[in-house]
Amino acid sequence: MTAQELTDSLRGRLIVSCQAPPGDPMRETGTLVRLARSAVAGGGAAIRANEPEVVAAIAEAVDLPVIGLWKDGDVSVYITPTVRHALVLVEAGADVVAADATDRPRPDGSTFAELVAAVHGAGALVMADVSTLAEGVAAAGQGADFVSTTLSGYVPGTPEQSGPDLGLVAALAATIDVPVVAEGRINTPEDAAEALARGAHSVVVGTAITAPTALTARFVAGIARP
Repeated sequence: MTAQELTDSLRGRLIVSCQAPPGDPMRETGTLVRLARSAVAGGGAAIRANEPEVVAAIAEAVDLPVIGLWKDGDVSVYITPTVRHALVLVEAGADVVAADATDRPRPDGSTFAELVAAVHGAGALVMADVSTLAEGVAAAGQGADFVSTTLSGYVPGTPEQSGPDLGLVAALAATIDVPVVAEGRINTPEDAAEALARGAHSVVVGTAITAPTALTARFVAGIARP
C-alpha cells in the first residue's frame, strides 16, 4: 500500500486504539491482538498500538494499517520519545509511527523533524501527536503525514475537558493541509461524527471501545451513592 493509498483508506474512518495501561489485566499481547481482531470485525480501518512486541503481533494478525507508538516513561515526552524508539517500531511492522510533536525537548536531543526524516527513510509514515494549534502547524511543516490532537488536555497549559477538543480539530483542519486525526476523550459515536464534521480526516477511539477496566470504573462512579 502506498502512502497515498494508506491515507485515503483512513478518510472518514475509525482507528481503534488497542492499548492498556501498566498493571491492567488487559495488558497482555495475546489479549490486545484479540482486541485488534475484534476491531477489524467491527469495521475499524486501522489499529493504534503501543510497544514493539504488541505492534509486531498485531501487524501479523490483522490486514489493516498499524499505527505504532512506544510509551517510555510517564512524564514530559514519553510517546515515542527518541529516533531509536521510532525505528524499532518500523522494524516491528508499524506502517505509521505516532510520536510526541509538542514543543518540549526530546530525551535524545533530537528534533521532531529528525525523527520524521528517520522514519520516512525507513519506509513508514509519521503521525504527530500534538496539544496545540501551533504545535500542529510546526509538525506539518516538519514533514508529519498526519497531525493528531492526542495530547490536548494532557500537557500543562492546554484545556482540561471531559470530551474531545473539537475546537483544536477544527482549527487544525482549517489551517494545515496535512490530514488531521481527532483523538482524545472521544466517548460516543456522536463525538466521533462531530469530529469528522469539524474537519477531521479520521478518528481514533480507545478507552470507549477497548478498556473494560476504565469503563467499569466509570459505571461504578456513576451509580455510587454519596
